[in-house]
Amino acid sequence: MESSELHSLVSSRLPTVFGEFRISAYDSGRPELPHLFLTNIKTGSENAVVNVRIHSECMTGDVFGSTRCDCGEQLAASMKYIEEHGGVLIYLRQEGRGIGLVNKLKAYNLQDEGMDTIRANHALGFHSDDRKYKMAVAILNSAGIRRINLLTNNPDKLDVFRETEIEIVDRIPLMIQPRPENRHYLLTKKEAMGHLLHQL
Repeated sequence: MESSELHSLVSSRLPTVFGEFRISAYDSGRPELPHLFLTNIKTGSENAVVNVRIHSECMTGDVFGSTRCDCGEQLAASMKYIEEHGGVLIYLRQEGRGIGLVNKLKAYNLQDEGMDTIRANHALGFHSDDRKYKMAVAILNSAGIRRINLLTNNPDKLDVFRETEIEIVDRIPLMIQPRPENRHYLLTKKEAMGHLLHQL
């Protein structure tokens, strides 16, 4: 879908424990799982530098508070930051780094047998990371956002914008304190995937 054709399916006010947002749904190709675009009321004009978080769905972390990863805590930190400073959050429906929830749970079982998160994905026939971010760029373009501060530790997300008209002005780290259950997972992301996790 081209960004010029992109439009919100529905938009609504969303009061949260972090503050008030506007939430819009965008077609993901699966009617029951639209991509979501949360905008804080402090977001400025289209010429402003906008704080942006691109967050891929993690039901186990975002909903159930799993400590196998830091996803839920990153989501909460992002919403808190955007409430305080203004900005937008794009919630992409690509569970388990793009492999889906059932396969992610299968990967959990392999991790419990001693594999790291990358080897588990490979054992199931997937890449280390199958996520795509083209839709996030399209949503930002449709909103007229051209200059951003990107909340991320993932260098792949920085690379996404290199051949777009959207300028990354700054990177805002999301430093989550490691837990015993996710320290090895985070070390794998840092050492094997290049994530910018300087707290480890």
